[in-house]
Amino acid sequence: MVKVYLKRKIAPRIANGHPWIYGNEIEKTEGDIVAGEIVEVYFADKKLAGRGYINPQSQIAVRLLTRKQEEINEAFFLDRIKKAWQYRQKLGYTENCRLVFGEADYLPALIIDKFNDYFVIQTLSLGIEQWKPAIIKALETIFNPKGIYERNDVPVRELEGLPQQKGFLSAPFDTNIIINENGLKFNVNIENGQKTGYFLDQQDNRRAIQQVVKGASVLGAFTYTGTFEIHAAHYGAKYVLGIDISEQAVEQANKNAALNGLENICRFEAKNAFDALKQWDKEEKKYDVVMLDPPAFTKSRENIGKAITGYKEINLRGMKLIKNGGFLVTSSCTNLVSPDLFLQTIAAAAKDAKKKIRQVTFKAQSSDHPIIWGLENTNYLKFLIVEVSSI
Repeated sequence: MVKVYLKRKIAPRIANGHPWIYGNEIEKTEGDIVAGEIVEVYFADKKLAGRGYINPQSQIAVRLLTRKQEEINEAFFLDRIKKAWQYRQKLGYTENCRLVFGEADYLPALIIDKFNDYFVIQTLSLGIEQWKPAIIKALETIFNPKGIYERNDVPVRELEGLPQQKGFLSAPFDTNIIINENGLKFNVNIENGQKTGYFLDQQDNRRAIQQVVKGASVLGAFTYTGTFEIHAAHYGAKYVLGIDISEQAVEQANKNAALNGLENICRFEAKNAFDALKQWDKEEKKYDVVMLDPPAFTKSRENIGKAITGYKEINLRGMKLIKNGGFLVTSSCTNLVSPDLFLQTIAAAAKDAKKKIRQVTFKAQSSDHPIIWGLENTNYLKFLIVEVSSI
């Protein structure tokens, strides 16, 4: 096995448990490196750092799988996935959940989402891609699934020298399925939906709106397939309008409303949220609750400034449309914007909108997406409800 020795002066994060080792942290290697293979990593003092897979082409040269001198084989992956499933079962996430959340489940660059008896996987690095047969075998052993599909149509794979691709990893099946969440039904398009077809990370937060939407007029922007809005209608909102720039998403959202018999309360229209909120502010439209669930706005640190400007703008516009004493429900899904920075941005938006805000709740993603302290990319979702009133 190739041995990798780290420089003496490296970030303490590796010793503290972070699984990523960058190329500039490596002092030397012993043996012939084959991209994607398992290597043994040592600190400068020759103490074992762990075993993981290497890819010299990637900025993250090594991703550690274990801190022990244990064999990495099919049994290793079966055990890790079993443990991930046991964790979800303990917490009550059994029907739909993120079964494996990459580094947070000690399987770097692997995502597995469970929708009923169907599984969607993403193998986002060369090292984990090479273990895909073992991962599929583990899923078949533990779950005997109705179907497995890969959604590897993501640009990050190209940084690893991998092609973008998607398709069946089992016998073909109908990729349009229906899942249950919080007593509601939703269509999930595994093949063509965003990410793996559905955003499971907000499933707990969608319950958190229950009290603030009762009897309320509700506006939702960046609705995607309408999950927050349909929950609002289900929880007793008197009227819900959802907007999204995607015609396809709006069509799916209206189907989801009808699927739950809520089409008379909840409707969706294709509109640019920034333009619509600005126009409706001029027209002095008002709602009891405004819900904002925008996309990440940035994938790179270089564009954080632009992302913050976008978040501030959309939240400022949203607050201006809220009746005195109403509620703003707002989210950010990029780990590049820290929780503190997100709250500062909302505070700045409130100041510019000349509004007072009072926090009702502030949460992260649902617990099937566990957070590991010190691993920023596992602590990515911010979900906030505030009461909004005039100064």
